[in-house]
Amino acid sequence: MQLLRECPAAADVTVAEFCPGRSGAWDQWLSHQSEATPFHSTAWLRALQRGFGYESRSLCAERAGRITGVLPLFLVSNWMVGRCLMSSPFADYGGICAEDEESADALVERAKELATAERVDFLELRHRQAKPLPEFLHKDLYVGFSCELGLDAESLLKRLPRDTRYMIRKAEKAALEPRSGLDQMATFYELLALSWHRFGTPVFSPRWLHILAEEFAGSMDLTLIYRQGDPLCGVFSLFTRDAAFPHYVGARPEAYRVAANNFIYWHLMKDAISRGLRRFDFGRSKRGTGAYEFKCSWNMRADRLDYQTFLVKRKDVPNFSPANPKFALASRVWRRMPLKATTWLGPHVVRWLP
Repeated sequence: MQLLRECPAAADVTVAEFCPGRSGAWDQWLSHQSEATPFHSTAWLRALQRGFGYESRSLCAERAGRITGVLPLFLVSNWMVGRCLMSSPFADYGGICAEDEESADALVERAKELATAERVDFLELRHRQAKPLPEFLHKDLYVGFSCELGLDAESLLKRLPRDTRYMIRKAEKAALEPRSGLDQMATFYELLALSWHRFGTPVFSPRWLHILAEEFAGSMDLTLIYRQGDPLCGVFSLFTRDAAFPHYVGARPEAYRVAANNFIYWHLMKDAISRGLRRFDFGRSKRGTGAYEFKCSWNMRADRLDYQTFLVKRKDVPNFSPANPKFALASRVWRRMPLKATTWLGPHVVRWLP
């Protein structure tokens, strides 16, 4: 691991570039951090490099040779976003995970140095929660949802709103069948492509899911819900030491008529409890969307996500979200294109919008 110059934020903290040879030490340290997510892990770093060819600029802070903080960081460059450093692409969360303020400050300063040296347009840190960073601008776009699971499903069910409990009971009466296993990957991808087409969003290649399954072997799950043998919806989940992260979801329109979407999340919550996990992370959603309203109906904790941007060459904070009016027309056109065409084009387009 090549040591970079010592950061003045803390004389005893040094910042080093991530070296694959120290993957074990990186992940071992993360396993003791309550704020760690799957998107901080070296599995996610490897997956991004394999799946999209992004160049890692990931950093870790050390004190006396011991890791005290990490920052997964990638160089992304294309005609759509320009040239930027991002933590992390295709992730709800990212940014700095550190055990003390000195280490966090050192990582921020080094990331800013890298952004300037690389002459990028901007540096984006997708923190879940973070203090305001000097010279960074806040992007108030997403809300993150999560809840504590408790020790048993019965107690958790009692905490859910009445309407949500009703939808769960409705689904249970519809004779829905949950199945887990990677042998369902092709079916899940069809559900995913159908959903993303409906929302006007380019879908990635099936290869990306297979890469994630390989890199997160033992800490991921694929669950689909069937009715009379027909697949209705599915969720691809990642796990950390104490939390479940249902990251990708796909569903047919008819799934909502029998509350299969409620049923699958309730099934996943019960499964997480059986795994000994403490927390269920529902991921991010934009205010005013159907996904936002659905997650609110689960009595989840809602936290404004602290995405922060350091401008280098750009003069304003970029917004490549589908909610941006500039992309609204493109989204409408995408929805009207044949599903087969968008499934073919999606993998070529999605890497432009990480």
